[in-house]
Order: sequence, then structure tokens, then C-alpha cells
Amino acid sequence: MTTLVFGHKSPDTDSTGSPIIWSWYLNEIKGVKAEARLLGEPNTEANFMLTYWNLSKPEIMTDVAEGQKVVIVDTNNPAELPPSINLAEIQGIIDHHKLVGGLETKGPIEITIRPLACTATLMVDLMGDAVAQMPKAIKGAALTCILSDTLEFRSPTTTPHDRAIAEQLAADLGVDIPTYAAEMFAAKSDVSSFSDAALLRMDSKEYTVGGKEFRVSVLETTAPKVILDRKASLMDAMTDVAKEDGADQVLLFVVDILNEEATLLVPNDLVKSLAEKSFGAVVNGDSVVLPGIMSRKKQIIPNLKL
Repeated sequence: MTTLVFGHKSPDTDSTGSPIIWSWYLNEIKGVKAEARLLGEPNTEANFMLTYWNLSKPEIMTDVAEGQKVVIVDTNNPAELPPSINLAEIQGIIDHHKLVGGLETKGPIEITIRPLACTATLMVDLMGDAVAQMPKAIKGAALTCILSDTLEFRSPTTTPHDRAIAEQLAADLGVDIPTYAAEMFAAKSDVSSFSDAALLRMDSKEYTVGGKEFRVSVLETTAPKVILDRKASLMDAMTDVAKEDGADQVLLFVVDILNEEATLLVPNDLVKSLAEKSFGAVVNGDSVVLPGIMSRKKQIIPNLKL
């Protein structure tokens, strides 16, 4: 049976590239038949990576069959995985997020969760000497994932090890990191073709805070004005998106990569209260700037309170 490798819903660059990287490793190094999958359409930066390195876009799936062999990467949260995930035969989990709980396995499995900025960094470590056999495109995917998750080393999640691995990959590929990262972020910032609802779901995760269900959305960009100019329509769309997705509220953080700050849209008193209690912010109007806030994993989610 083919082992399916996939990350979380609303796939970003890491959840698009890491399944490709690990399925290559399983096929070519471990002799295990494996295929990468996605749980949704990849974002614009992930699509840029696929095009730049001439990688095929993995097939999109919505659920897994009972007994299907799978490896889960870049998440361990059942809410971000197919509804039937606990019926699958989970072979392994490779992740860099906190342990959430709720997954069930048929027996003992390999689980690797490390405090790194990117799943791809962890995968390079796990591959050991096999990294030397990685094709250019697979190395390119790994580099892109790391630069994406670290925001070119600006994110507070960045570790010296993430940076060292990225710099080694770039050297192997003959890639100038600042030039390549600028191209990546330009692709990520080009959201003109997306509807408001699509933007709110593009890079979002579900969390419960104080008994309320939140869809926490982050848009990382070098051109925040393009998104903030749509502020009114984005806030209007939040009601329907929350209702359709079974959430009480959508939170949208627009992360300005270059100025290293986030703008949170404030459509109502619930979000106003959350912003003030979570970040010590003073909210006047329908948005608030949060200096230094760059990471959902390290700075946003741990601080959310009502």
C-alpha cells in the first residue's frame, strides 16, 4: 500500500513542501512507496515554490480511507487533519508545533517534534547523510519552506539551526537568500485574485479561547496596504466565514514582514476586548497595530485570552 504524506488544511509553503520532501525520502532512500498529498489549495507562495523548482503539485484530498497508511507532517492537531484520520494507520508524525493530543494510532509509531521554526529543518536532520542525495528541486523545496516559516530569519521562531540549514542549502544550490526570499514574499503578497473569504481561510487555524471558537488567520506580506485597503469587505466577510466554518469569530492578523509588525482587524467588541487583554493594546477604531508581532505559533496563540 502507498503511504500518503500530508500536512495541515489551508496548506502554506511548509505544509506543501514538506510532504514532497518526505515522500521523496521514503521512496528513494527508505524504499517505501509514498506519495505527497495536500488538504486544500496551496497559497501563492507555495505555488511559487512549485513553479520555481519545477515540482508537481500534489493531489488534493479531503479524507482518508480506513487503514490507509499515512505520515503526518507540520501538525499533530486533529482539527487540521482529515475527519477520518483516527481510522487511518498512522506511520509517523514529524512536526514543530506544540503537542495537541487527540490522535489515535494502531500501535507504536515514530513521532518527532522539535522546537524548530520549520518542519523541513527537522526533516533535513532526520535524513542525515541522505541529504547529499537530495535532488536540486527537493533541496529547493526545503530552502523555501525554511525561509517561509522564518520570514527570512525575522520570525522569533527562528533558531540558529534553522538558519544554518537554510544557508547550507542555499550554498549547495547557488541561491542568494535575500534575492530569492524577496521573490517568495512578492508571490505571497500577490493576493489580488482571491475573494475576501478565500483570504480569511488562506492561512488559518482553529483554536478555542475562553470557550469561544476562533479561526485565527495570518496573512504575511511585504505589501500590507493591498490587504488593508480591503479592510471593510474583509470584516463583512468574517460573519459568513465564521458561520460556515463553525467558529464564533475570525481573527485576521496582517503581518508586515519588512516592518516586523502585525495589524489586527477589529470588527466588534469581542475582538476589541481580546486585543486589549491579549496584547495590552489600546484599540481605537477598526484595527490595531501590534509592533513586533510576527508569529502565530510563538506570539499570537500563546497570548490569546478573553
